[in-house]
Amino acid sequence: MTLVTERPRIAALLERRDLDAATDAAADFLRALGVDPDDPARPDLALTPRRLATAYDELLTARPFDFTSFDNAEGYDELVLVRDIPVRSVCEHHLLPFVGRAHVGYLPVGRIVGLSKLPRLVEHFARRLQTQERLTIQIAEALEWQLAPRGVGVVIEAAHSCMSLRGALAGDATTSTSAFRGALREDPRSRAEFLALTRRDPR
Repeated sequence: MTLVTERPRIAALLERRDLDAATDAAADFLRALGVDPDDPARPDLALTPRRLATAYDELLTARPFDFTSFDNAEGYDELVLVRDIPVRSVCEHHLLPFVGRAHVGYLPVGRIVGLSKLPRLVEHFARRLQTQERLTIQIAEALEWQLAPRGVGVVIEAAHSCMSLRGALAGDATTSTSAFRGALREDPRSRAEFLALTRRDPR
């Protein structure tokens, strides 16, 4: 999976976007649940369908970016890790947000990446209907394709509204997922170093 092949998909999505139709659908959705956005006793609800449409438009639309990489002139070959990258995505099963943090790292060979691109990579795949498992794999695979590093590691820890606000009502539960490639999968010492550095209080 390369970000180049992602661009046509995102362009097609942006072209199909229709906020007016989404607003009408949001109003119908609310009415079907017994909430009338045109209720004169509740004038503040009049703009709720539009707000709902624009909120989901924002949650499901990634900002375009170029994945800039550079020649690894110094031959750096130790772990590069960015911790605590914000994750904001939407569960594809219930359309409720899941929010947490990602830790993304790699063992460079010929190319290194501008560090700001790792949070942008996380956002790129998070801003769509997702499962946490798929999101974790997509980030790892994209980084592997873009840099051809010696190893890739991605860990995501997130709280899911679909589990805390409904259903199980497990308000304090978090879900952890991981994806390792190359040396970070095959070498226990490299993987242990990655996991130790992702902890808030490494010992």
